[in-house]
Amino acid sequence: MHRPWLKGVVMWMWLVLACVSTPDRSTDTEGQEVACNGHPSMCLRTLDDVTFPGTHNSMSNADAGWLAPNQQHGIGQQLEDGIRALMLDTMEWNGEPYLCHGYCELGAQPLVEGLQEIEDFLSGDRNQVVLIIFQDGISVETTVLAMEEVGLAERAWAKSDEVLPSLQDMIDAETRLVVAAEASGPPPDWYHHAWDLFADTPYSFTDVEAFSCEPNRGTEESPLFLVNHWLGTPLPTEEGARHVNQTDVLLRRAEQCERERQRRINVLAVDFYHDGDLFSVVDQLNGLN
Repeated sequence: MHRPWLKGVVMWMWLVLACVSTPDRSTDTEGQEVACNGHPSMCLRTLDDVTFPGTHNSMSNADAGWLAPNQQHGIGQQLEDGIRALMLDTMEWNGEPYLCHGYCELGAQPLVEGLQEIEDFLSGDRNQVVLIIFQDGISVETTVLAMEEVGLAERAWAKSDEVLPSLQDMIDAETRLVVAAEASGPPPDWYHHAWDLFADTPYSFTDVEAFSCEPNRGTEESPLFLVNHWLGTPLPTEEGARHVNQTDVLLRRAEQCERERQRRINVLAVDFYHDGDLFSVVDQLNGLN
């Protein structure tokens, strides 16, 4: 017997089941709106459609007594304050892997200790995505072992195709850490060669007038864009950072680089992030204010 109404009932039941079985990723288990990297509107954006606030020589900090530091605070505090992209230098010192820049005698942190600060942050807030760019002076194997020891390796994202994931995709998959290295590359598949993943600007500037957005490392095919924005005369100074991190300088250069390179900035990296307006400029670039 032909029952035309039956088809409608079946369709209605299918829709009900679909709604029940498909989670609403805009809310958490308690019904609270999810904020990816602090903002609900960021959740559906792909990696290449987000600007992350970053720090240069992130491990080099005054709080820990480094000489000629690039930052005031250490890695853990930077992450708590809102930094989401870390530029870390690795070297072997006294036969062990350390975070240090040039001369470990000027300041050094055991690699595992620094990575543990990142793991502690990510394990404490599952709605955060963080990027690391290593200036790697040690082997891939040594770095991977350190990351495995603290639990970061299992959080690392691997680029598998041309379509980059959204922040929500990375959060759902528990692959909330992007890892890139300037000298080395995969394997493992999550240990990306930096200049396959990033294109950047020059990084040696002695004054504001010298800032340039010209292509440096990486290629036009590199999906992410890093802008290096700091002064070295030749050492970093907090006074210099305070000037170039002000909105009128930082935002003007950021907009110039996006215009000249015809791509969104994905990491905007500075010295002494706590001086100036890095976070408000990043919010503007992300269209959040």
